[in-house]
Amino acid sequence: MNKNELIAKVAKDAKLTKGEAGEAVVATLANIMRALRGGDDVRLVGFGTFSVTRRKAGQARNPQNGQMIKLPASKRPKFKAGKNLKKAVNG
Repeated sequence: MNKNELIAKVAKDAKLTKGEAGEAVVATLANIMRALRGGDDVRLVGFGTFSVTRRKAGQARNPQNGQMIKLPASKRPKFKAGKNLKKAVNG
């Protein structure tokens, strides 16, 4: 499912226009990103938790030429599925 398909399903289920549903989906995603950027976790009970983890700086090998390259420290988004989501996917 892509973003447009999600918007169409939200519009149908919530009895909204596609424009209203699109604004709701975009606002939801923007607020999740804003919270993660600010260092907060986003917990959606039953669905899952979005959080940010830190990756240490390190080294890796360039597969094209075999040379070692430095990888800078960075932050990574992480998602942990909730109980209800796991149940829905598994059965």
